Amino acid sequence: MASVDAMFLRAKHRTYEGLTEEEQREWKGPFYFVQGADPQLGLIKAWRAGGGDEGGDEWDEEVRLTKKAVQAINALNPRPRFVVLCGDLVHAMPGAQYREEQERDLKEALRDTDPDIPLIFVSGNHDLGNTPTPETVEQFCRAWGDDYFSFWVGGVFCLVLNSQLFFDASKCKKLKEAQELWLDRQLEKARQSSCRHVLVFQHIPLYLRQIDEEDDYFNMQRDVRESLMKKFKQAGVKAVFSGHYHRNAGGKHEGLDMVVTSAIGCQLGEDTHGVRVVVVTADKVTHCYYGLDELSERGLEDFKKLLA
Repeated sequence: MASVDAMFLRAKHRTYEGLTEEEQREWKGPFYFVQGADPQLGLIKAWRAGGGDEGGDEWDEEVRLTKKAVQAINALNPRPRFVVLCGDLVHAMPGAQYREEQERDLKEALRDTDPDIPLIFVSGNHDLGNTPTPETVEQFCRAWGDDYFSFWVGGVFCLVLNSQLFFDASKCKKLKEAQELWLDRQLEKARQSSCRHVLVFQHIPLYLRQIDEEDDYFNMQRDVRESLMKKFKQAGVKAVFSGHYHRNAGGKHEGLDMVVTSAIGCQLGEDTHGVRVVVVTADKVTHCYYGLDELSERGLEDFKKLLA
């Protein structure tokens, strides 16, 4: 059991085992990674029954889809440098019925991921609660690793954020202040470093389609959005990757790409179950969403010329 836990607890002390600056600060050429979001075990049945935050009592379909994603990713050649899951790992809220079972079954579905592919976990609102507390944050950290941290891959500086602390930290204000202080230090580090790109991963998008759109359940409040966008742009952040919307969306504002990736699990729009392939070259960050069948069938043919 200890070896299984180690697979999911590599983010600690605000960094990630094996992906530290000391080990990965140097640019060594193009690479790619895979971004997924919202496996959210239990939502498919809950959504069919009319929604609700407590989690459905069945999640075989999400387990099947997650295993299918793992198989498709393992079959890719070359291997991705890492896989990041941008939140809502399970549907049952902290303390709700089925929570432990859903987390157990998700870990079982993910355990066959090639051990050479690091798994990066991002916290979502269902992982922490819509209004997180110090206790729910701690529960997530025990199960999946730190709720926010930085890591490096081949000269690229990556930040994983707890977006719920930006959305509603009314019950954990000290945790919010701690993340904001940490983030400011990391962004200052990004400004002063020679990293090739800076990327951000979080659950809730800054916006869905337009920077000035109205506040919504699926985006950040406008004042928070504007503050983060300003900080990110000043630090040279190239792209922000998110989930939460269960549909593909996003936009670009003043050179900063806001990427909203649809779900591995329950779809709320017309997209198919899938993941996003992100190719990082010296000058660009290019990405495309693939359905799980499409990823298996086509592999990376569209991107191999960029990796050459």
